[in-house]
Amino acid sequence: MPIDTIAPSALAAGDFLGRIFVFDDYGALFSLLSQSIVAGAVLALIGGFIGTFVMMRDGSFAVHGIAELSFAGAALFLFVGLDVITGSLVGSIAAAAIIGILGARASHNSSFIGVLMPFGLGLGILFLSLYQGRSANKFSLLTGQIVSVDAAQVSEMVIGAVVVIGGLLAVWRPLTFASLDPDVATAKGVPLRGLSMVFMLLLGVSVALSVQVVGSLLVLALLITPAAAAIQLTASPVKAVVLSVVFAELSTVGGIMLALAGSLPISPYVTTISFLIYIVCRVIAMMRRRLTGSGRISAQENQEEPATSRVH
Repeated sequence: MPIDTIAPSALAAGDFLGRIFVFDDYGALFSLLSQSIVAGAVLALIGGFIGTFVMMRDGSFAVHGIAELSFAGAALFLFVGLDVITGSLVGSIAAAAIIGILGARASHNSSFIGVLMPFGLGLGILFLSLYQGRSANKFSLLTGQIVSVDAAQVSEMVIGAVVVIGGLLAVWRPLTFASLDPDVATAKGVPLRGLSMVFMLLLGVSVALSVQVVGSLLVLALLITPAAAAIQLTASPVKAVVLSVVFAELSTVGGIMLALAGSLPISPYVTTISFLIYIVCRVIAMMRRRLTGSGRISAQENQEEPATSRVH
């Protein structure tokens, strides 16, 4: 068929899909960027673990606030010519420490976090405006870029994973208790403020590492969405962590493998897969509630039927 007879909309759709999925030399790319896949798997493990506690503690807003300061720290270090990952870590830990000091639960500090977010974003934009280097470096801080990760960065991520997961396991029981029922935990003598500080510092490390995958603007897709999907399916903290890790791995590793076959940044792939997983889990939860409700109604009708029959 001559190309001039093809509808412009069809050409546009083909060009769009061609940018998203380009599987030429995919095997060579997969082998060349295998370290990126390993790094994504490590970060997904971190996000799946800590994301469950973020949801239990209603700390989604805190994640966003920490991400903005992480972005500001990374932009500052990029501007002065230092390591971007270190700058991201410094910004995240500073924000996490401030939030942790102010209160035991991040939900009580929403006004402060709302002030912190635009401040961090404004600083980041300022430093990026002053930076005269490659524009791709600026863009990657916002949308993520893991395809250029090297062995040293993978080692840093593994160390970060050991610190975060080891810290969570060390405070698992009191942190779960304090997250699910803080009032009773306080009455039992659980040190809520100390636990909050430990958790926020671990969260800061997790955010700093996750920004490398999906960027500061979309970090919620790695630390929140998998856990939010998991709690749709189970109320057990242990099962929620396992499901959250599985969903995070599917989103991150799957997104990286799709990104290798396209010309777009990794973040659209990761966020789309993560969102679709959440939608499926939400639908399953709704169907369960309807079936449970129908079962209860039927049971009540069966219990009431003998009484009504006796009246007749």
